[in-house]
This record gives sequence, C-alpha cells and structure tokens, in this order.
Amino acid sequence: MSAQAFLYIVAVILLVLAALPIPTRGFSLALLGAACALLAYAWPVISG
Repeated sequence: MSAQAFLYIVAVILLVLAALPIPTRGFSLALLGAACALLAYAWPVISG
C-alpha cells in the first residue's frame, strides 16, 4: 500500500469519526481528517 493510499484511508476514518457524537477536547477530528486528505492529495508533489 502506498503512502498516499494510507493517508486517504486515515482521512476517511477521521472524517467518519468526526460525524459521530464523540466528545473531543481541544482538537477537531474533522480538521485533522481534512488536513490528512490535503496531505494525501499533495503527496506526489511533496515526495517528488
């Protein structure tokens, strides 16, 4: 499995968890999921 695929899977899991009524303190699962998805999208440029 490539790093890009792994990051997309982590992003999807975080976004699904963000949709559930789970209390989180100090951080947003939706923002973490979005950041992970953006990192996965930009991975070919970052890894060169």
